[in-house]
Amino acid sequence: MSHTAHIRSHRKPRRSASTLAVRAGVAGGVLSTLAVAGASGSANAAEPVTQTLELPTLTADLAAQAAQSADATEQAAANYQLQAERDAAAAKAAKKAEADLADAKKKAAEAKKKAEEEARREAAARASRTAERTTLSASADTGTGTVLGDSGTGTGVGTGTDTGASTATGSAATIVNFVRAQVGKAYVPGATGPSAYDCSGLVQTAFRQINVSLPRVSQDQSTAGTQVSLSNLQPGDILYWGSAGSAYHVGVYVGGGMFVGAQNSSTGVVERPLSYDPPTGAVRVL
Repeated sequence: MSHTAHIRSHRKPRRSASTLAVRAGVAGGVLSTLAVAGASGSANAAEPVTQTLELPTLTADLAAQAAQSADATEQAAANYQLQAERDAAAAKAAKKAEADLADAKKKAAEAKKKAEEEARREAAARASRTAERTTLSASADTGTGTVLGDSGTGTGVGTGTDTGASTATGSAATIVNFVRAQVGKAYVPGATGPSAYDCSGLVQTAFRQINVSLPRVSQDQSTAGTQVSLSNLQPGDILYWGSAGSAYHVGVYVGGGMFVGAQNSSTGVVERPLSYDPPTGAVRVL
């Protein structure tokens, strides 16, 4: 028997080829992974990846463009403001024009109404004068109302019992003498003497000679005294044309079928017979 028969062998048992192959594969895979990881780590360590945000550089061109943009914005704002002001002005002007148009229409309507009223008054006055002429003509044809004129003879328009200016006395004579002294002077609307008169201005100034204050206009003078008949006139009576309270013309009866009045700008102050333009009525102040 051998002396080594009971000594255990120091050799490791043989492994199967398949086991060795699996282990070799696993080891290879691990080594490969480590190699890759190492290589990747080395690469990352050698070349770190950084991300840089680049800002634009403000060059001269960009500065100029920015300035132009700012100017354009400012100009646009100014244009908007100007347009707003123009719109406001246009609206204000339109409102004023509308108000002016309404005012003009109102004035035109008032003027038309006044003209129509004046035309009616004139028509009434013409009708009244026509009727008066017819009456006076009829009286003259029948021989009534014969009066003495300023020359002392002659046939005039019938005026009741008046025998002429010579019958005027006292205050009436003062008025008659004054108005006759104004004959030939000019007719000027609104004038009260001494070189020119309108109809009511002459009458007012005449009565002022005897300290009698009369209203200024014909309408008021036609109601300033007591209404008297045209067939019973006396020197110094105020004659009026139109209706009492709305007369458009006045004069002074001077006797003898005559009156003195500031007629118009063509004739001025004249003395005429009543038949020249028969009055509508008369008032007596004295």
